[in-house]
Amino acid sequence: MIFSTISTSHTLPTPALVSNGRVYPLPFADMRDVVRLGADKIQLPESSFAMDEVKFHAPLKPVTLRDAYAFEQHVRTANHNRGREVPPEWYKFPIFYYTNPHSIFGDGDVIPYPHYTSALDFELEIAVVIGKPGMNIKAEHAHEHIFGYTIFNDWSARDVQREEMKVGLGPAKGKDFASSLGPVIVTPDALADKSVDRPGVYDLSMTAKVNGVEMSRGNFKDIFWSFGEIIARASDTCELQAGDVIGSGTVGTGCLLELTKTQGPWLNEGDVVELEIERIGILKNTIGGKQ
Repeated sequence: MIFSTISTSHTLPTPALVSNGRVYPLPFADMRDVVRLGADKIQLPESSFAMDEVKFHAPLKPVTLRDAYAFEQHVRTANHNRGREVPPEWYKFPIFYYTNPHSIFGDGDVIPYPHYTSALDFELEIAVVIGKPGMNIKAEHAHEHIFGYTIFNDWSARDVQREEMKVGLGPAKGKDFASSLGPVIVTPDALADKSVDRPGVYDLSMTAKVNGVEMSRGNFKDIFWSFGEIIARASDTCELQAGDVIGSGTVGTGCLLELTKTQGPWLNEGDVVELEIERIGILKNTIGGKQ
């Protein structure tokens, strides 16, 4: 199943089910209600819109937003660009940090360019939406707690992030100004034929374009730490809630920091960034003027 949050010229944003090229508004206040109820409880409504009649918003506002660091190629390249090896601790357990669940943008939105950075970057990621609460979840049982998957762009101010990380705490202002999610959430049953027999992982191509030029290409299946392992780590002595979102971290080649060896050029006002993940769609944003 495929879920979204949509609006029309006459309606406020509402959760919806996408099926056979049509969009069916659902009788719920927001997508969190749908997630808590469960995809298997949703029935196809009678009324619908054509895809070009609606605007797609971020599919949900996360309860919490964590971001992992799970693709080895990206981690290795990022560390190599800094003149060091991958810390051995990275191979011991999945690493993640918390970012801002309130500065969420959707497909087609203009991304604010913070006044404090001159090194704005995109990050090509996939994210999982937690559907069933749980604590101390085993990796092999993580699928029971996954509502679905969406595209995640973890916008980054690289110059600020670099300074923050030298202190040993962060990132904070290097990340918290914007995250994009969407355009839809795809449930695991719709991806079953792409499973690679690792908990929460599928064979899905991932690409990024800037102004129509392909910059990044990877595959979800290349992730080192599976979402099952990430969920197990995140839920250790901590209850995950329905509506929590966890990002994968950047796929290999999936950001300018990696592609340009930390030197740029970076994103500019008016640049159009398109992240595409097979079976999920395209998440497209334009960079706004510096505030």
